[in-house]
Amino acid sequence: MSKRISSRRGFLSASAAGAVTGIAAAAQPAQAAAQAAGVKPADLPDLTVKEVKVYIMDRTRVGAGTYPYTQIASVVTAGGIEGNYTLGTSYWHPNWSNLGWLEYARRVLKGRSVLDLPAITSQWTPEERRRGQSSYAAAIDCCLWDILGKAVKLPVYRILGAYHNRMRAYASSQHLGTVEAFVEDVTKAKADGFTAYKIHPPELRGGHDYKLDIEVLKAVRKAAGDDFTLLHDPVGVYTREEAVKVGRVCEQLDYVAYEDPIPTTDIDGLVELTAALDVPIHIGEFIFSIYDYPEYVRRRACDVLRLITDNIGGITGGMKVAHLAECFGMEVVPHNWGGIFDHAVHFHVELASPNCRWFEMTIPQGGSDRPYMKDTIRIAKDGYVYAPTKPGLGYEIDYGILEKMTTRVER
Repeated sequence: MSKRISSRRGFLSASAAGAVTGIAAAAQPAQAAAQAAGVKPADLPDLTVKEVKVYIMDRTRVGAGTYPYTQIASVVTAGGIEGNYTLGTSYWHPNWSNLGWLEYARRVLKGRSVLDLPAITSQWTPEERRRGQSSYAAAIDCCLWDILGKAVKLPVYRILGAYHNRMRAYASSQHLGTVEAFVEDVTKAKADGFTAYKIHPPELRGGHDYKLDIEVLKAVRKAAGDDFTLLHDPVGVYTREEAVKVGRVCEQLDYVAYEDPIPTTDIDGLVELTAALDVPIHIGEFIFSIYDYPEYVRRRACDVLRLITDNIGGITGGMKVAHLAECFGMEVVPHNWGGIFDHAVHFHVELASPNCRWFEMTIPQGGSDRPYMKDTIRIAKDGYVYAPTKPGLGYEIDYGILEKMTTRVER
């Protein structure tokens, strides 16, 4: 039977110093950036926001992908530093869209300093806390962290408080259709150098088939071998009864993670499931405010916290969730999907979090590539992804190509 990935008590003692550094950076990013660069805050360039704009691209020129982003947010300071992040125009999450981001960002940012970062997207007031996180906050937050890193010529994680310089990657599958397809997929992932693999089981017309999922679990374990690390993510489709049955198989086959087995809103069910199963339960991808996480921690409705920075206010929100998990001796495992910037922001949170040890790499590798980016993200021969060395988000835009692909710039 599989064991818990880690003890809550262990993290409380082992990573206190990392928590202090990260919390200070989130609360006072300017001071943290200056300290990381060995300069005084007064010596930083003029970080007053001068311009906010959006690069609009023709979807057909960007190429097909899981999330074919066609808009790039841009925040430019008086000192000439530009921060960028991708803007998704539509999501399948309800009430979540970046349409209207430019007008909002202009109103909030112009004339403000990047040094005001914590206050710009905070939703601490009761009137704002009762709602989900503003959908505009993440892109603003990530652009400002990109600027701050570029201002001090350091990648963001170095400002947040670098704890790791690499993260072990697991290959994150597509929702393949057959048992045979998963066997082929995990075999290829292993040959490509991955040391871990996560199953996203078949999505069937009209629903799912947990019995088929169990066959996938068994076949993948047999193909991967007893010593290969495996994770399972049915994306919240099981009933409570189905989740227990599948979870028992995960335990028998020594899977190390059982992600979103039932809907995130079923907290009572998650409490029962977490108590009943030994395989660690991962929850958080479908939580849409940092203020909604404590209930899951208090009630022990999961073992490991997940997050999507777009859902909770960007890198700042991601670090707050990572700190929350750390203070309760829990691991945090950020979600990764989409383009390079989407991977990058989660990577910086991971690299700055003592209680994180995974990088989710969607496969086939290259799905995150974008033609207007100079850099790509790949695993190394040892199965790890190494930290970026370039400043800011760490992955550089080729503005010449971006301009050629841009049909218009909205200001």
